[in-house]
Amino acid sequence: MTVIESAPQPELVQRARDLVPLIQKHAAWQEENRALHSEVLDALKDAGLLRLRFPARYGGTVPDARTVVDVVAELGHGDGSTGWTISTMTIGAWLAGLLPDEAQDEIFANPEDRFCGSVGPNGVAVKTEGGYILNGRWHFNTGAPQAQWDTHSIMIDLGDGNMVPGMAVVPVSDLTIVDDWHTVGLRGTGSVTTIAQDLFVPENRVLNMVPVMMHNQHASKINADYQAWRVPFLQFAVAVAAAPALGMARAAWDAFMERLPSRRITYTNYEKQIDATLTHLQVAEARVKIDEAEFHLHRAVRRLDEKALSGEPWTLEDRAAARMDAGAVCARAKEAVDILNNASGGSSVYSEVPIQRIERDVQTINLHGIMHPNTNLETYGRVLCGLEPNTMFL
Repeated sequence: MTVIESAPQPELVQRARDLVPLIQKHAAWQEENRALHSEVLDALKDAGLLRLRFPARYGGTVPDARTVVDVVAELGHGDGSTGWTISTMTIGAWLAGLLPDEAQDEIFANPEDRFCGSVGPNGVAVKTEGGYILNGRWHFNTGAPQAQWDTHSIMIDLGDGNMVPGMAVVPVSDLTIVDDWHTVGLRGTGSVTTIAQDLFVPENRVLNMVPVMMHNQHASKINADYQAWRVPFLQFAVAVAAAPALGMARAAWDAFMERLPSRRITYTNYEKQIDATLTHLQVAEARVKIDEAEFHLHRAVRRLDEKALSGEPWTLEDRAAARMDAGAVCARAKEAVDILNNASGGSSVYSEVPIQRIERDVQTINLHGIMHPNTNLETYGRVLCGLEPNTMFL
């Protein structure tokens, strides 16, 4: 089989970098209003950054995984909520690309449509004539109020007493949205709850995810030859979802270094914080942790890209390592932000100082169940010790 390679596209990363000032300008508004600002969404659309995983035949750019995470990290540098929302929209579009090609013709018909989704399989699809009846309630549904399609994680009732994990792609307009995203972090993501009640979903918009997760087999014939879709879902998803954390750590670095020259250490003899040995240790340790986060992120996507091209199978250890890398990105990023926030002094608690928002955002991403550093370390350690993993999400 000839693999259609996804090439690096550094111009996309530069477009994301160029948007950082605009995103930062609206970050406080986005936090207050629990949604992305229209100027931010329009700029992302115009830069082609909402179509990173649209199939090429529908206007997608389809770069390699390294480019995808570098774009998302840059957006996270502007604002954690923006980075997280675009990571979710990118993963949602990739998931829709697994469906039968005729379903994609409907879903990707409008190149300006956006995707949302949630990881928890909190709905059940029961077979009926021509499709499924879906019922469920999904929390943490990032971007739902600003999306047109929802890629819902579900359980599919096989009718024999067994259920398997699956995915259903449904119009957001067919769902009930519960405006309950009142949180301390990543507020701008609008990760509300959505509800499906006796919703009919055509058969070609429902997919059994077991072959996808374990064997990289899916229903699209056209996308099957593309490198971008020759990667396992969870390992791709956690890499993209970890990227905003790296961006947040870089943003904290910038915020701290911008204030550093004008600050002193109150109630000490240091007239300039920058002269203190403690400060030298803090910035050095923070910078090392940011570099470590970048290492883990790039190792994760290098594994994705190389295996997609070579066809080398994913071992259980490879799969667990991918989750470990994602958790390590989040953990090292949070540790760096914690150091810089702690060194920022009492004046940093004012709402107009960005580092307090970054601290809350990076804490929130570390609490995500599929990203949680401790959970992912335990899973990786179990596999390294020759034990069965304590999760089906590998």
